[in-house]
Amino acid sequence: MKNIVIKSLFAFAILTSLFACEDTVDVKLENAEPLLVVDAFITNRSEPQVIKLMRTQPYFATELPPTLSGATVTVTDSEGRVYTFTETTPGNYTWTPAANETFGEVGLQYTLEIETNGETYEALADMSRVPEIDSLTFFFDPGDQFTSDFVLAEFWSTDPDESGDAYWIKTYKNGQLLNKPVDINLAYDAGFSRGSNFNGVPFIVPIRRAINSFDEDPNDDTKVLPPLVLGDSLYVEINSLSEDAFDFLTELKIQTDRPGGFGELFATPLANVSTNIKNTNPNGTKAVGFFNVAAVSGFGRKYKSTTEVKDFPK
Repeated sequence: MKNIVIKSLFAFAILTSLFACEDTVDVKLENAEPLLVVDAFITNRSEPQVIKLMRTQPYFATELPPTLSGATVTVTDSEGRVYTFTETTPGNYTWTPAANETFGEVGLQYTLEIETNGETYEALADMSRVPEIDSLTFFFDPGDQFTSDFVLAEFWSTDPDESGDAYWIKTYKNGQLLNKPVDINLAYDAGFSRGSNFNGVPFIVPIRRAINSFDEDPNDDTKVLPPLVLGDSLYVEINSLSEDAFDFLTELKIQTDRPGGFGELFATPLANVSTNIKNTNPNGTKAVGFFNVAAVSGFGRKYKSTTEVKDFPK
């Protein structure tokens, strides 16, 4: 018993020292050659489509990444149509549809080509199908000893019968995209991952309800703000993803949604995420980022009255 007590006190002392020690460590990293950064998530929404080009910067830099101007950017579909993206602002290359025109067609393959500084980069992506959103509903969550009563929302949509579909579910609250790492809501078929056999059924509950935001109360960091209050509006989009894009965003969420503090001791180590941007010259400068072409379905609703709220689903 005495040995057990001594070992417990020793472990407690070590744990206490981990919390007590707080030293500032300046890490000096070697400068690396800047790489091309490509943000090319484009959709079939009837609106201007933008491809963003930047350069990487030192890890501890505090300013925004430098933009890349003067590139030639095109996207060509598998039927030979060429979409030319013109630089409209530094680093932003835009294709603007004509009236009643949309980008692309489900089932076609698309090739992105970027020419800059004597180098050519390419990427391939298919536009996959996407299910329609049937409705958005509100329900009352009575909370518990740790959380307050909330009104929450969930969307309703059914994944197609055949397996192999991947999605990025985006939420706009009062017109603003919820774009924190924790808000990245991904689905493979109607579940979280490959092999879950959730195809041909409504999306599972955690995915349907991940459209709710839980922001910290600026006046009390022990509380969160209500996800919905009267007058709020929600618009939910389902964006189709290629298999590779699903993997990219999964890796991105793991690398950016960090617990911080003591929890970092048990977090997944930082690592580079995958990319489908390839230099046509195997010995040329590498690139990072991703190219995906998405079909999109959407549904919006405003929380107008408490009479719209149902009891907590069983």
